[in-house]
Amino acid sequence: MTLNSDDDPASRRRSVVSAGHLGQLSVAQAGLIDADAEVRSSALAAMQRMGRLSSEELIAGLTDSAAVTRRRAALIAAESDSAQSELRLLLSDSDDSVVEVAAFACGERVDADLETVQVLCQLAGAHEDALCREAAVAALGSIGNPAGLPAVIAGCSDRATVRRRAVLALAAFDGPEVTAMLRKLTQDRDLQVRQAAEELLAIELGEQL
Repeated sequence: MTLNSDDDPASRRRSVVSAGHLGQLSVAQAGLIDADAEVRSSALAAMQRMGRLSSEELIAGLTDSAAVTRRRAALIAAESDSAQSELRLLLSDSDDSVVEVAAFACGERVDADLETVQVLCQLAGAHEDALCREAAVAALGSIGNPAGLPAVIAGCSDRATVRRRAVLALAAFDGPEVTAMLRKLTQDRDLQVRQAAEELLAIELGEQL
């Protein structure tokens, strides 16, 4: 079975999605080079579902011209052991939604290197979009590299949504500055931040919640 280029994009996308469940490799492969970005995005997922997505195809998705395809590729890259440098480049993507997903994906990988941590630190402290800063702080907490601690500490002074992520990210670190920040956050004006800080501080000090 092949993908019919005469069908409308929605029909081609349905065919590609079905191919991933039915094991129709040729249909999914055809979708990877479709003119429609949604079809290409679905084709990446279909190939991944079948366990047939190559590193080259993943990289092509990460460097696709369409944000929707790059986002899907980033999510897939979260579970990959390849394309780390290409995923890292998406942390500087022109589309904020891609940056957010890429940051999440970096935090999910087990092989995040120091360069990735450094870029996430820059993202956490300087990106204009709060959702991207949130995602970066959360990723730093997931990775747990000590080099990420200063950015997480800085995130504890950001807007409330970022502080909520940052206080949880502190759980991945230890040391006197972590304890001091947790104590400070128990007086935060945001209820969720205060509660999280109180719980983490109690755990750290071995107290009963």
